[in-house]
Amino acid sequence: MRILLVEDEKRLSDALGYILKKNNYSVDIANDGITGQYMAESNIYDVIILDRMLPGKDGLSILRELRTQYIKTPVLFLTAKDSIQDRVDGLDCGADDYLVKPFSTDELLARVRALGRRHPDQVETSTLKASSIELDTMNCEIISQGRTTKLTLKESQLLELLMRNKGKVVPREQILNKVWGFDSDVDMNNIEIYICYLRKKLDLKNTNIRIETIRGIGYSFKED
Repeated sequence: MRILLVEDEKRLSDALGYILKKNNYSVDIANDGITGQYMAESNIYDVIILDRMLPGKDGLSILRELRTQYIKTPVLFLTAKDSIQDRVDGLDCGADDYLVKPFSTDELLARVRALGRRHPDQVETSTLKASSIELDTMNCEIISQGRTTKLTLKESQLLELLMRNKGKVVPREQILNKVWGFDSDVDMNNIEIYICYLRKKLDLKNTNIRIETIRGIGYSFKED
């Protein structure tokens, strides 16, 4: 799952980014409202954690504009403003949840998991299956024919993206944004390297699945 965190308190954003990444989420961070809105409008995120008071542009204004653009990404407001009217304003603007500072990191993670399940492109289970292959996204493992193979986080995220779009062509730009991040400077060739890693670890010769290269466009996970 890819998360956008828009929070201007640098120490807090760094701490939350660390916690989310430790729990196997991909995280992009923006420290002001204008940058946060620009990144959110890419519509590549599964959940947005949005502070209400931000330099450049406040969270309510950002959320209103996202919803007028029909961007339906679930949004969790993270704020110190805790009055009933503040909550009502946030929810009426299109927020899906509201968490008041200070908060428990366990509660934050639980709310992120809940919002991820609401996303129309998210499947509730953390285990994906295709033919004899089973991907455990939480533990970054492939289980195939009774054998467990450990994946790196990037390998797991790449395979998850392809499996969730089984039979479809996933463009390289979408892979880069989803797996490496919106503002990543990773070269496109990195994707081909990781595809090669996955093909070896999946042991495709002994299965009826394949990762097909669509020249000049991207990749497709197929089950014969």
